[in-house]
Parts: sequence; structure tokens; C-alpha cells
Amino acid sequence: MTPSTLYRNGRVYSASVPTATALLVTDGRIAWLGSDDDTPPADRVVDVGGALVTPAFVDAHVHCTDTGITLLGLDLSGARSREDVLDGVARHAAGQPGDAVVLGHGWDESGWADQRPPTVAELDRAGGGRSVYLSQASVHSALVSSPLLARVSPDEPGYAADGWLRRDAHHVARGIAHGSLGRTQRRRAQEAALRHAASLGIAAVHECGGPGTSDEEGFQALLALPGEGGLPEVYGYWGELGAAAKARELGAVGAGGDLYADGALGSHTAHLRSPYLDADTSGHGYVTAQQVADHLVDCVNQGVQGGFHAIGDAAIGTVLEGFGKAAVVVGVEAVRAGRHRIEHLELLDRELIRGLVEYGVVASVQPAFDRLWGGEHGMYAQRLGVERSLASNPLGALAGVGVSLAFGSDSPVTPLDPWGTLRAAINHHNPVYRISARTAFAAHTRGGWRAAGRDADGRLAPGTSATFAVWDAAAPLAGGLPALGDGDPLPMCRRTVLRGEVIYDVEDA
Repeated sequence: MTPSTLYRNGRVYSASVPTATALLVTDGRIAWLGSDDDTPPADRVVDVGGALVTPAFVDAHVHCTDTGITLLGLDLSGARSREDVLDGVARHAAGQPGDAVVLGHGWDESGWADQRPPTVAELDRAGGGRSVYLSQASVHSALVSSPLLARVSPDEPGYAADGWLRRDAHHVARGIAHGSLGRTQRRRAQEAALRHAASLGIAAVHECGGPGTSDEEGFQALLALPGEGGLPEVYGYWGELGAAAKARELGAVGAGGDLYADGALGSHTAHLRSPYLDADTSGHGYVTAQQVADHLVDCVNQGVQGGFHAIGDAAIGTVLEGFGKAAVVVGVEAVRAGRHRIEHLELLDRELIRGLVEYGVVASVQPAFDRLWGGEHGMYAQRLGVERSLASNPLGALAGVGVSLAFGSDSPVTPLDPWGTLRAAINHHNPVYRISARTAFAAHTRGGWRAAGRDADGRLAPGTSATFAVWDAAAPLAGGLPALGDGDPLPMCRRTVLRGEVIYDVEDA
């Protein structure tokens, strides 16, 4: 037996024992929960000094290698102009070998006064002739310099001579650029992402990989990392049509995640029923309803959770049509039992939401999308108009009819930031779609565990997994959770515990 640990003098967020101030951890589980006045003996005692203790978070959609690359390298999310991007590339490239590939992420031209991105020639100069790959904030398009552009066929869909690549052309360039990472670099990036997650009170992440997103070797290497201890758990999703058995062989829990039914709004590739306002396109659909159906039937037959990436209303409609076709083959209850997922789900109407309910679909969503790009003046308003922008990411409508929610960041598209994610959900630009703090917290904790098939996790009660985080919470508590208004300080993580093991402690950071 491992030594027991008593955590005392806290404010424990627990529906099981709402007045609890202490909990006892034995062999990775919560053995007791109650008051400081009635604590059982323990081998070790940790006085948390009045800190808040909650279930740890789960981020239900991440890209760990990309996140680590961004944390360790060229983060362009703060760029406010073409010149800022070029300056960042030049500074970063100056410290790289001449044959290195410059990898950067996060530029978003929609907020620039002059929205023209850098040209190939400008990137060539800034990168000193090196291959440069800069993914746009959505990670569904990228700017590349001429050495990388020359390796992409002009016949690939999405190719552009100006170096802003989308669709298949982007996937080719991305594969080449990320293929430049050695195993040591990749491992360093993955570990950096997971350690950063642990420092934010995140005990588990869902890694979304697949062709065009990540390679099989890197995917499997990431899934193996937590086995060495001291890191959050990783639940893998491999997004490839008809590959349910392969997903299982790779160690994934699902054949979904980044299985693309469309692209992204920021890159004009999300598939819409009505055209974009600022581009002569309605985006692109990448699968047919029959392909969706065949994939889901394969998943049901293999006993594997399935899913798709779908952002635009046309893409979501295609996916749900495929659910219907699959239900004809295997039955509605078999489809519902699979607890299949759709990632993102940004543009929905009542009929589409009805389909989510009918087929028991898990909505893996990212509230930060609305915070960063929603409202009357953000990127969505530019792309879609104000009416469609305010109708996007309808969290309240989903929660109101019982759709199972799992919150994530899509990092590095948006940062790992669980409390910020809750704040975004609670303060949605459209008041109609706001949800309560309790509902949002459940979606970012139990919702993430349930989405990965671990229904018993995500709550603090006797007999459950000792997976929790300890927080310095300066804001006043309401219903056991900190206030998360725009002016309220977000809690800071002091310790993250996963099944009894401390995977982050601020004193050791």
C-alpha cells in the first residue's frame, strides 16, 4: 500500500459532501471526505490553507505536439500586423541552423488593420531562405516560404502561389514541415505540452490525431508518455475513415476527433449552407453522408467510439445525415450506445440539435472560440455577418436539451486555459447561449471523462478516483465555485493530483 495522505483545511467542491473541508487519499482513491473536526489518521497531512479543492479538469480536444512546439518556439498569436509576423520569423530564424524548418503558429489576420498576410518573398527574406511553415490560428491553413511551397504540387486543392495554403495543399505542407522534427524534439514538445496542462489543473487530455494532422509514430509516442508517470493521462482519437480497427491498434479510444467533415471558419474552409460574406465560397465538405454512415457502422461493429470534426452547418448536416443512414443499418440504439462525438459544432439550428439528441452525440466544443472570434465585431461577424456570428457556438441551446457536453481548447488554436474556458461559456457574447458555472464546470470535468468512456471519474466522493486540483482562488465563491466575471481573477493551480499521484506542485515548478 502507498502511504495515505490527508488534505485538510480546504474548501472542497463535492456534491457528495458539500460541507467537506478535508479528504483522505489511499491507494489512488478518496477513502474519506468530511470535516476537519472529524479527520481519520493518515501517514501524511497536507494543510492547503483554505484553498479550493475541485475535481481536476479534462481538455477534450488538444494537439499536444503542436502545443509544445508553440510553447517552446514561435508563437504568433500576439502578432497584430504582417510586420509583427515577419519580425517574429526573423528573430526566431536567426537562432536556427541554415537547414532548419521554421515552425510557427497562431497568426490571425482578421484583427489586423491591414489584413494582407506576408507574401512568399517576404517570408523568404525573414527566414533567411529557410523553409518556413506558419499555421494560421485555425490550423486549417498556413503560410509557407518558397522552399516548402516548391515541394507542394500546384494541382493539390487549396494550393496558392502566394503561399497561403489550404485544404489538401496545406496538409501536404504540414506533413513535410512536421516531418522535420526529430524524435527528441517531438518528445520535448509533447512533454512540454503535458506538463503545462498539469500546471493548469488538467489531469487528462484528448489528443486528436489522424492523417493531415499528425503521423502514426508521433501519435503512439504521445500515448505512451503518461505511462512513465508524472504526466496527465492522454486519450487518443485517430481520425481516419474506415479505420476503427486501426485506431484500436494505435492505442486510441476512438476513431474520430480530427476526421474532417470540413475545415475552419478562419480559413474559409468550414462548409456552410450560405456563402461567406467576405469570400466567394461556401467552404468545403470533405466527406459524404454515405462515408459517414460506413464509418459509423464500422465503429459499431468494432466496438469503437466514432466521431467527426464538423464546424459549418452544411458539414454538420452531412454528418447527421450519415448518422441516420447508419441507424438504418445497425439501429438507433446501437448508434446511441456508441456515444459518438462531433468536434466543434459551431453553426447549428434547432433541427441539427435535434439530430444530436436523437443519436446521443457528444458535443466536444470550445467556448473560447466565441470569446476570441464571436460577437458583433469579431472574425465570425466578418466571415458570416452579425446574425450568424451571434448564433454560433450555441452552448445554452445544447445544454438546455440535454446534449452531453465536453469542453476543450483545441490547443494550440486557443490556449490551454480551463478557467478561462468556463468564463467564456458563462459569458457567451449572446446571452441566450450562456450557461451556469456549475454546468460549465461539469462539462470541463465529468463531461470530458464521460466522452472518453470513464463515467466514474470527475467527481469527489468516497470511493472515487483521487483526481483533483488545489487552487488559490481570490474571487469569492458562489455555489462552491469562484466567480468568473470579466473582472474576477482566475484561480491559480497549486497542485494537481491524478489517481493519487501528484503530477504538478507549484513548490516544485
